[in-house]
Amino acid sequence: MRFFSFHLMPYPALPPDYDGPAWITCPNALFDPEVGHQVYNRYLDELIYAEELGFDGVCVNEHHQNAYGLMPSPNLMASILARQTSRVKIAVVGNALPLYNPPTRVAEEFAMIDCISGGRLIAGFVVGGGPEYYSFSMNPAQARERFYECHDIVLEAWTSDGPTEHIGKHYKLRYLNTWPKPVQKPHPEIWIPGVGSLETMEFVARHHYAYMGIPYFHVNVFERTFRMFREACEKEGYQADPMQMGWLEPIYVAESDEQARREYEEHFFYFVKRLLPGINVSPPGYTTLRSYESMLKGFNTFAINLETWDQVVEGQYAIVGSSDTVYERLVENLHRLGTGNLLGLFQLGTLPAEPTRRSLELFAREVMPRLRKEFPEGDKVLREQAAVA
Repeated sequence: MRFFSFHLMPYPALPPDYDGPAWITCPNALFDPEVGHQVYNRYLDELIYAEELGFDGVCVNEHHQNAYGLMPSPNLMASILARQTSRVKIAVVGNALPLYNPPTRVAEEFAMIDCISGGRLIAGFVVGGGPEYYSFSMNPAQARERFYECHDIVLEAWTSDGPTEHIGKHYKLRYLNTWPKPVQKPHPEIWIPGVGSLETMEFVARHHYAYMGIPYFHVNVFERTFRMFREACEKEGYQADPMQMGWLEPIYVAESDEQARREYEEHFFYFVKRLLPGINVSPPGYTTLRSYESMLKGFNTFAINLETWDQVVEGQYAIVGSSDTVYERLVENLHRLGTGNLLGLFQLGTLPAEPTRRSLELFAREVMPRLRKEFPEGDKVLREQAAVA
């Protein structure tokens, strides 16, 4: 079991009277650069602190034109983390490949981060969320085929000695000869997150990459998703390793269950009601019919529909409570899902610095060591009864 501290770097200061979407058309006049200066540095400190606390890695991600996450360039954050840490894995989850033209930019920047960090990069590749295709005025019907071609270009840049040539449908590169190349051979570990697309699962399984389950759905959706991913691996002729799967989950630890809810609930609902609206935009052609039909089975459980705290607890949308409660719920869910990577989202919405830091400390001191004992290296994570549910 590996433990990561994941950060969205949300904007915590939307005006109370703003009730529009947080994506695509959210007016950038609402962004206060002074707030940006404060939170960027605070959020970086929280990720750096995770190394001191004993986490195995830290995670950043990419989104554009939104208040949900202030990282249009996660590689900038990862490069800072590469220099300011010495041990943790640095996962960029991930670069939206079709948004880069040419995609050799991804190969170059990821290789730089891997070199600066001494081989600690985890390279995340994503198709990019539906809202990004509006933000970039790109044809969403080309999203998947561009992603595949970009992936091939990046892998070619990392693993072949150039100059080579790439002549494809969307990209034509006379000289594919990127400098630098990554430390890790043949290339860094690759993660690809998803929300249930069958094509994504099949692609990840075929390449023996790792599939990361994106949060904000009922835990039943994750159980189904990871079962489908294991089935995709079986169709490729092998059993999925727990390290090929990761579960991203909001986590908050306090001295008691009552205190945890009291300190966390309002910040969680700021996130759900103010920052999530707009994220579920799916432009025409972005998703294939077969995947859309599969994903529809979980759409009604998306967190944006939550109204009460009891719904949050019942669906495990966030694991919140004392260290004992958090431990017990995580053990239950990890055995149920079978994932070897736990990506904890320890800051959410408007959660201030002090309680975020305290929650990280309590998790690292009172929860993480117990989880390491519960899930020793090399042992199965998935319980047999869950595997056949």
